[in-house]
Amino acid sequence: MSDLCTKDGAHRLQNLIADYWRRKGFDVDVKLVNEGFVSTMRSARTDIRSDMVNGMPRRINQQAHA
Repeated sequence: MSDLCTKDGAHRLQNLIADYWRRKGFDVDVKLVNEGFVSTMRSARTDIRSDMVNGMPRRINQQAHA
C-alpha cells in the first residue's frame, strides 16, 4: 500500500472518501492541507481535513434526494 501522507497518496484517499460518501447520498467537503516538512517524520506531510464529525457526514446531498 502506498504512503497516504504523501501528496499523491493523500489525493487518492481524498477521492476515495468523497466518492464513498457521494454514493451513499452524502455531501462531504474533503480538503488537502500541506503541512510541509515534519522533523519527526523526516519528510513533508499532506493531511486530509473534512467537515465530517466523528467520521460521519453532516449534510445529505440535496441533488441526490431532489
